[in-house]
Amino acid sequence: MSEGVIARDGAAPGGGRRGLMAALRDPAVRMRNTDIFAALAAASLPWSTTPPAVFMALWLVALAFTANWRELLASLRRPACFMPLVFFALAVVGTLWAQSPWPERLHGINPVSKLLLIPLLIYHFERSQRGLWVLVAFVVSCALLLVWSYVVLVFPALKLTVTDGVPVKNYIDQSQEFALCMFALAAPALTLVRRRQWGLALACAVLMLAFFVNMMFVVSARTALVYMPVLLLLFAVLHLRARTTVLLFAGAAVVAAAVWFSSPYLRERVTHIGVEYEGYQNNEITSTAQRLGYWKRSLKFIAQAPLVGNGTGATKRLFELDAVGKTGLAADVIGNPHNQTLNVAVQWGVLGCIVLYAMWIAHLLLFRGNSLVAYVGLLVVVENMVSSLLNSHLFDFHEGWMYVIGVGVAGGMALKARREAAAGGTPQAVAAAGSARP
Repeated sequence: MSEGVIARDGAAPGGGRRGLMAALRDPAVRMRNTDIFAALAAASLPWSTTPPAVFMALWLVALAFTANWRELLASLRRPACFMPLVFFALAVVGTLWAQSPWPERLHGINPVSKLLLIPLLIYHFERSQRGLWVLVAFVVSCALLLVWSYVVLVFPALKLTVTDGVPVKNYIDQSQEFALCMFALAAPALTLVRRRQWGLALACAVLMLAFFVNMMFVVSARTALVYMPVLLLLFAVLHLRARTTVLLFAGAAVVAAAVWFSSPYLRERVTHIGVEYEGYQNNEITSTAQRLGYWKRSLKFIAQAPLVGNGTGATKRLFELDAVGKTGLAADVIGNPHNQTLNVAVQWGVLGCIVLYAMWIAHLLLFRGNSLVAYVGLLVVVENMVSSLLNSHLFDFHEGWMYVIGVGVAGGMALKARREAAAGGTPQAVAAAGSARP
């Protein structure tokens, strides 16, 4: 029997158990099991919240049996690895000057704690040969969710949410997933065209189109209309020549116009922003009005403690105190101001913003080059940064875990390919480190 989780031999009575234990002591088997848990976490992320947390916990346990602790500690010297640790340390120390109750202070650490896994994922997938398993598992899972989205659109009784076309969770998470997959598939599709592998290129193109149609005609977050043009520009800059880029954006403008006139859903979503803004002026609770109200009040809280902020977990308490005696929008209480920078600044001031942007920049620099892996990692970081203008997506569960797993896995793979290419390189490393520009 081939190497795997199950014992490789055990013909004699009792041998199965001994064979299983022997297999589990095999470093190669342990490494494979660790990779499997990461792939399962990525595959389950589009569908639920509990399974990804469980699989990542199992991944941590498996990592403990495969890690070389000296190498792991050495890898933490990289800015991409130690900046998440600095961010977490700031959140812990920030509990000391917060005025909110201790349960709220400790709860404020939770959104930052998942960042601790980024350096561990980078370390592991710099050693592993199976990082692609994790990325493919996520795309395949999103493709299945895409199919199910169309199914529940036709048969609404099958969905577990209140929104048409959203089988599970919510349309914001679904849009983040679909947009990431759509643009991630663009680079391999281009490479397949270049190699004249028309069948696979067509398959990628059809899947990309299905993601796009779903977002434009079925359901989409308005934030997606902000980060999708940025991701398109990123793809063009990295993979296309200037003339091709001009043609791409000309075609994109034509497609955008056609979608605008043919999609009542999209028009309603965009034009309703004006109606919601009027609600802000009238102190009414609407989506756009809420964001503007949260931002205005957050700026007031930041002004109270501009350098180091009001402390970890202080946001909701500040909104509660500010809402006393008020009505309507001004009385709305929330612990998330729907902007990542403001969310950080309210709690940790200018110091927190410096740490946040230093981490983002470190992760952008981690994905230098034109390789597919570097491109995917860059997509993850840029999508998170742009969407965080209108949300606190680094701290949100779903988008935050997309960032952690995406940066960790792609970052480790990029470092591995870069190291192997610099050392003379294997064919796989040369392919991973090569350019996709036609």
